[in-house]
Amino acid sequence: MTGGEVADARVCEIARQQLKLGQRVSSLNTEKGPQLGSVKFVGIVNGFKGIWVGVDWDSGQGRHNGVVDGVRYFDTVGEKSGSFVRPHTLSTGVSLLDALTSKYRASSNRKDEPDEEMYVLSTGKKRQTKVPVLLVGKKQVEDRQGQLGILRLAALTYAGVCCAGPAGHIRDVAPSIEELDLTGNLLPDWHEVKRICDELPALRILELSCSRFPFAAAAKPLLVSSNLTGVALNHCGLTWRYKRAILDEAGGWETLVGQDGNEDAGGFVQGLQTLRLLNLDDNYLEDWQEVMKLSKLPSLAKLCLNGNRLTLVEYLARSGDRNSTSLPFVSLLCLYLGRNNLADWSSVDALDWFPSLQDVRLSDNPLTDHKTGTATRFMLIARMGSLSCLNGSLIKPRERRDSEIRYVRHVLQTMRTQSKERIIKSHPRFEKLRMIHDLPEDIWSSGYINTANSDSFANNFFAVTIECVAAGVGECASITKKLPLATTIGKLKVVCESLFKLPSNQQRLYFKDQAILTTILICPNLYFCDSPIPIELKDDLETLADVGIGPGRIIILDEI
Repeated sequence: MTGGEVADARVCEIARQQLKLGQRVSSLNTEKGPQLGSVKFVGIVNGFKGIWVGVDWDSGQGRHNGVVDGVRYFDTVGEKSGSFVRPHTLSTGVSLLDALTSKYRASSNRKDEPDEEMYVLSTGKKRQTKVPVLLVGKKQVEDRQGQLGILRLAALTYAGVCCAGPAGHIRDVAPSIEELDLTGNLLPDWHEVKRICDELPALRILELSCSRFPFAAAAKPLLVSSNLTGVALNHCGLTWRYKRAILDEAGGWETLVGQDGNEDAGGFVQGLQTLRLLNLDDNYLEDWQEVMKLSKLPSLAKLCLNGNRLTLVEYLARSGDRNSTSLPFVSLLCLYLGRNNLADWSSVDALDWFPSLQDVRLSDNPLTDHKTGTATRFMLIARMGSLSCLNGSLIKPRERRDSEIRYVRHVLQTMRTQSKERIIKSHPRFEKLRMIHDLPEDIWSSGYINTANSDSFANNFFAVTIECVAAGVGECASITKKLPLATTIGKLKVVCESLFKLPSNQQRLYFKDQAILTTILICPNLYFCDSPIPIELKDDLETLADVGIGPGRIIILDEI
């Protein structure tokens, strides 16, 4: 070996002692923002001088797959997630105590440095002027945060934390931390996470998103901590089997958030008496039977399954007592199923069988697509009787009543020639809604819809009170008029013109109902009233039934 080769070998050995294969590192090139990766190679690259480190970047933004000039130096996850960098451009991280001190004590110790001034630009007619912004209490906040002994919430995102530090140091300096955000740090494995949990006796919430631990199938997460109640593991590359292993270890957790994984097999998840929220968004789940393995979690109240590949929702127990504690998902209040592949009405009907379900999200599914789907909001509300919130929007009592009436009319109009059995199979709640809204029992004739009765229902007359508040008409008494449900808003304007002598093209119609106080089930302590503000009737082609006007409603006539 030449002298240069010997020197390179020595440097390479030193670099390998400092950077081990599999070690987590971050790039010191701040222009691209935080870049995290795993060391896959340390050594000499043919045709290039010096020592190089092969890194597989989490972001996938590299230059190659570990092959240079036909020689494979290391393997990568993505086709272009790997690159070679110099050792001095990488950081191997700092201890948790160093990161805390750097962030929270550094700002309070900068007494001699002038404060960075903040401005907002005020745009006037002639020129822009700078208006200074005064941060009231900034010094007091920094001084309080600098007292690590009373710090309760610590956010150390992308701070390069790689270890807990010497035993006992964190416990002595910052024993009161209850919530710790370690998103995007360099922790090497679960053992180091366990050390951090042991060092912080008050820790309740731990954020570990964007971490990359070695997830061997036989490895245990070692996150057992009697104090932890919630852990976030978003974008960690976890498999479903590994998440189940974490759940089995979780003990008293109330929240587990874990996105970006892979569907896998296993039995029912047992125990976890206190787990209330489980986020499995973007986990490639395809089979509803995998979701059913969570159905025995006794306290699970919110389950997030957005962005998966589910094509069907099923509820296996469709008979018996809905209040039985042995039913699947007995405590589930919220179920988020957005961005899946649900295309069948049977999935919506299955949701109606969940005993406690009150909040559902079904947006961005084939069934609810605004261009190709068949599920409109009023249909979804009518087919799921216990919902109080759909796609993030509260369902008011008036909207539910109007949706159910409109749904019954829709079934009557579209399934006139179908048998009773076929209609009930396709619309399981139809018979119940028929009784709720007083549809005559003799609507069934010889097993089919009695067309005459269904027509009479659609054209059933009811009393509506019309109040005129138009200034041009003057003071006049309200008038009660019997109108059919099929009356359009345009025809209603003609009726009002004949009654109050106000031309229809100058009318503005509203309707109102008496306030109804109801409890929002999803939040037992929250109440709201059905809006007392009159609602404008804008579409002349809509019928009174379409907009939910029924007996007891008041029509308000005003002028434009």
